[in-house]
Amino acid sequence: MKKEYLMAPGPTPVPPEVLLEMSKPIFHHRTPRFRQVFGEFNEFLKIIFKTQNPVLTFASSGSGAMEASIINTLSPGDKAIVIIGGKFGERFSLICKAYGISTIDVELEWGTPVDPQHIAGLLKDNPDVKAVFSTLCETSSGIVTDIKALGEVVGRTDAILVTDAISGLGADDIRTDEWAVDITVGGSQKGLMLPPGLAFMTVSEKAKKMMRNSKCPKFYFNALKALKSVEGSDTPWTPAITLITGGKKALDIIVSEGIDNVIARHARLANATRVGVQALGLELFALAAPSNALTAVKVPENIDGLQFVKKIRDEIGITIAGGQAQVKGKIFRVAHLGYSVTYDVLIALSGIETVLKELGYDFKAGSSLQAAQQAFLQ
Repeated sequence: MKKEYLMAPGPTPVPPEVLLEMSKPIFHHRTPRFRQVFGEFNEFLKIIFKTQNPVLTFASSGSGAMEASIINTLSPGDKAIVIIGGKFGERFSLICKAYGISTIDVELEWGTPVDPQHIAGLLKDNPDVKAVFSTLCETSSGIVTDIKALGEVVGRTDAILVTDAISGLGADDIRTDEWAVDITVGGSQKGLMLPPGLAFMTVSEKAKKMMRNSKCPKFYFNALKALKSVEGSDTPWTPAITLITGGKKALDIIVSEGIDNVIARHARLANATRVGVQALGLELFALAAPSNALTAVKVPENIDGLQFVKKIRDEIGITIAGGQAQVKGKIFRVAHLGYSVTYDVLIALSGIETVLKELGYDFKAGSSLQAAQQAFLQ
């Protein structure tokens, strides 16, 4: 018998009580019952995003909200700065280009953080920039961006700051209003402990003003329609009812724990994971600013990174993620995200040790577990 463990950075495990909530009979969405559920769900989202502004919900993956953040605020021919430190920053740039928006791509070496003062210089040299697109946790490299510093820079200009917090939400701190983030984007299948299928988008007053002048084509992802509907705890189009009812339960769990406590829990899990893999002589990929959501680790030179990820999944039953694009086969990524606790980290480290031994990597057995346990005890 083999037991499966999901420790990739999305989708993440779903708590049993959330699965039970979603197994209940479906009901109609144009009813007071749904509006009550959706209204409470929206209030929970505001707590998670740390905002007093509306949070829109779309029945899509997080990429849908990324697209919505662009097409509702910009027009063809507008100029935007896009910070690219991995595949998901790159996605913002690709969506912009698809709608005829000119981008200044700030391409970073994967695993290194952006310098906010560099963005300040670009904004000074390009006063016609309408938006700056950033990523809280760049899932492909495991790095976290200093969104607070970016908010201080962008907030002094007429441009809006848009942040993809899809994988970081609930793990890395994001203070949407306090840090002057105009649009924060989220997704259901990461730290929010839900299956894929919901995307979220906060809207500041500054962003709302830009939406009234946006000329990009839009229909389903029309934020102004969604803003009007959300005032009455409703949606312009058919919502994903089951995911929203399950989402209310999942967010209730998070809010009951306390969002700052949830972030602190993720920080403890991340620290123990980092300490554990380093005890094996492995090197972290994102040294400067590692995320709490996942840990990216360099594969030892004598180990086949693709084989390692495959063996730990197929033979041990632990699903982690490999590298993407230029780091494919060179790193592996372990998530400690959402419905995760101390023993999930210890299980992951145990599986990593087992497969590394089988592939011929030399280390003292149990060293990662001992280091991680010491980190938890401290």
